[in-house]
Amino acid sequence: QVQLVESGGGLVQAGGSLRLSCVASGRTFSPNAMGWFRQAPGKERTFVGCINWNGGWTYYTGSVQGRFTISRENAKNTVYLQMNNLKPEDAAVYYCAADTDGRAIVTPESKWDYDYWGQGTQVTVSS
Repeated sequence: QVQLVESGGGLVQAGGSLRLSCVASGRTFSPNAMGWFRQAPGKERTFVGCINWNGGWTYYTGSVQGRFTISRENAKNTVYLQMNNLKPEDAAVYYCAADTDGRAIVTPESKWDYDYWGQGTQVTVSS
């Protein structure tokens, strides 16, 4: 079992930055790929980005490429999502997710390939 807790959300003006954190506890954390997803009101949960177990590989959806960066510190069981140049359309609840068996490396955009989810943290971007 893995428990994920996100933090770092809040209200920011367009063009600003936020860093989200996701702390994992429970089973061994380091071998897992980790993903970030977001869900705006009335919309489906969509993929933001993913990082492999050692941080050597990352993958992002096109709309955040060049603005968002995922990193991880396995010694702290923590994954980060650094978000720069935020836009109003980035506003959503952001969720981190853990993949336990490597499926997310093959199809990182599929939320069905992640086994554990956090409770989410709200990001609001004012224009």
